[in-house]
Amino acid sequence: MPKRSPAVELDLAISALLATPGAVVETAEGGADARRAKVPAAVAHLLPLVRDLRAMPRPQFKAALKSELHLRSFTMQAPAMIQKQTASFRPPNFRNIAPYFLVEDAPKFIDFLVSALGGTETGRYLRPDGKVMHAAVAIGDSMIELGDTNEQYPSRPMTVHLYVDDCDATYARALEAGATALTPLADMHWGDRQGQVKDSFGNTWYIATPKTYDPAQYAICSVQPYMNLRDAHKMIPFAEAALGARTSGVKATPDGKILHATIEIAGSTFELSEAHGSYEATSPFYLHVYVPDTDALYEQAVAAGARSKTAPYTAPYGERSATIEDPFGNTWFLATYLGHTEASQ
Repeated sequence: MPKRSPAVELDLAISALLATPGAVVETAEGGADARRAKVPAAVAHLLPLVRDLRAMPRPQFKAALKSELHLRSFTMQAPAMIQKQTASFRPPNFRNIAPYFLVEDAPKFIDFLVSALGGTETGRYLRPDGKVMHAAVAIGDSMIELGDTNEQYPSRPMTVHLYVDDCDATYARALEAGATALTPLADMHWGDRQGQVKDSFGNTWYIATPKTYDPAQYAICSVQPYMNLRDAHKMIPFAEAALGARTSGVKATPDGKILHATIEIAGSTFELSEAHGSYEATSPFYLHVYVPDTDALYEQAVAAGARSKTAPYTAPYGERSATIEDPFGNTWFLATYLGHTEASQ
């Protein structure tokens, strides 16, 4: 009988623990039965995690365990391995969760991104009617994607936290390009200099430059989608269970309202806060995120309450793709980069 891999042994051990709360786990080579689970030493260190989470309701346990195991395995790898993994499931030079803008007159929006926000257009593909089917603009270390609206995907104003080298210059260029000032530039208590504008397409931009800290220390992306949500605290457990997310930097009021949180998915981030006062609830977003395994994450998300819009498929441009909608109405385009060679086979 072929020897089972450590991953299979761990899966069997977890199944035994789920089936029998009193199950004993031993570190040894071998299999697992209904009462006893034996796993190789290489994965035994993960089993205390199972014991800690086992008291949770089973669907939540499975989602939380899968998320935690993924994060543990990701963060324990050597830096060179992390770079290799990142390159394997993301296209080159694609680091962030990309806001996907669907607008009227996409070429004009591209001009705004380039002239006002310092972007560089990296690709534009047209539909037969001459409208922009898909385009990409790089800003800093991040990517913005966009296209002209269509019947399936109407326009949705979005909010983005944009980090630039000189927020004063970028803010001024945005106003010159037709944006409207919402809040003036000011030095914020958290260490950024920041101002807020709304472009002529209805999108809101927090334009910021770190002043009192090193952004490299926190792996801040140049472009981060920013959600202001009603009951924002409910997004955190959903993102963790459905998308394998990790939450950091949570600031909340005494009654639990989220003032700010950063949500990381496969090394990319978006930001979150409770809608209040002049900070109105954002409309649902379109978001493109690259993940190590689209199929697995799609199944995990649907099991955790996401609505399926497009089941996983292999796209001709070299990606394994799927589309889901979260409980807040945001559309997530999940993707795993395959590379053109693999996709064309």
